[in-house]
Amino acid sequence: MDAVVRRARPITGEFTLPGDKSIGHRALLIAALANGTSELRQFPNSGDLVRTLDCIRSLGVGVGRNETSLVIEGKGLGGLREPEQTLDAGNSGTTARLLSGILSGQTFQSSLTGDQSLRRRPMKRIIDPLSRMGARIDSTPGFTPPLTIHGRFPLKPISYELPVPSAQVKSAVLLAGLFAEGTTTVVETQPSRDHTERMLSLPITEQGGKKIVSVTGGKTPGPIQMNIPGDISSASYLIAAALTVPQSEIVLRNIGLNPTRTRILGVLQNMGGQIHVHERGSELGEPFGDIHVSFSALSGNITITGRDVPLLIDELPLLAVTAALCKAHFQLREARELRHKESDRIALLVRNLRSMGLDVEEYEDGFAFEGKKNVIGARIQTDGDHRVAMAFAVAGLGAHGETVIPDAHSSDISFPGFWDLLSPFITS
Repeated sequence: MDAVVRRARPITGEFTLPGDKSIGHRALLIAALANGTSELRQFPNSGDLVRTLDCIRSLGVGVGRNETSLVIEGKGLGGLREPEQTLDAGNSGTTARLLSGILSGQTFQSSLTGDQSLRRRPMKRIIDPLSRMGARIDSTPGFTPPLTIHGRFPLKPISYELPVPSAQVKSAVLLAGLFAEGTTTVVETQPSRDHTERMLSLPITEQGGKKIVSVTGGKTPGPIQMNIPGDISSASYLIAAALTVPQSEIVLRNIGLNPTRTRILGVLQNMGGQIHVHERGSELGEPFGDIHVSFSALSGNITITGRDVPLLIDELPLLAVTAALCKAHFQLREARELRHKESDRIALLVRNLRSMGLDVEEYEDGFAFEGKKNVIGARIQTDGDHRVAMAFAVAGLGAHGETVIPDAHSSDISFPGFWDLLSPFITS
């Protein structure tokens, strides 16, 4: 499906968004390993989470729904069964990497694959530590899926310093550590999302500027009762749209405010964005609240490097188009990881920004440009990447002429209902 985006009328109203995808993946997997019944309320129906749900069903976990919740009958650490067929993670790198950690601690063999995009994504980063723990993982010669995982129980505990900041790799090792005979430790030199350690209530220390997280094997997680807060990454698209479309004013209700996820708000506030956050409570250590956003004359420069990259990894495409619309100087470096997401996001962003009239300099690990007053509409290349599609939908709201977004339905991977929310504000 192609979507056509034109300049927007003021974006106004109150919105409740789908639950946080990162929290949803972890809640599903931990609930599957728990002893007892978990209930996940406001569970998002995104494409990636459906893949995780299908995978745990194939491993023998009972899943049901009532009027308001997803109900999971946990099997405990030793209760998963060998799947009858290859597990399909679809487009979801989170599903593939986190589930590999759990499968490594089983007494059976399993196979895991995904769509064409996932089968290009690097898995050596999880294969290395999980192999050190005693699992044997076969892959393609390029260390991409499909994977065949020969599990081992118990696994060997390890101490592992992440060579690349990655919440997915960290979570894979910590989940595998539940099946180890002893204490497994993960060391981070740069912070990344911490949903797994919050949900498992893991001890965290800091030493020499490094964060150290440990998990003791053999401790079965307890069941989860949780209202999943709205996804801050999804909220970012509406926040950027409201900031850049004149006379806009919105309130986003019950949005997750985990401090490893809200760096996007600080960047936009530093540019003059009128964003007011009202924290209202927490769920299993995950703070949530309301976000009030008003149109703002954004200005200034955006430079993103080093420690900020993993804290903004999903929002980088959106920040780039926001800078383009407000005539800011934008520079991104040390973000080579973007070349290994659902697409080569650096190449796609450079190509699409150029098609909208910007002079962009590309680097191996990022890109830079000067925003301009008259961004022009264009036909966008998305390669099926949901975040690129949604980011350039926001760009189209402020561009001159029409912006065409192919594969617009790809937004359902992370933000079901995105176009339903946006379309009433697009001028005809």
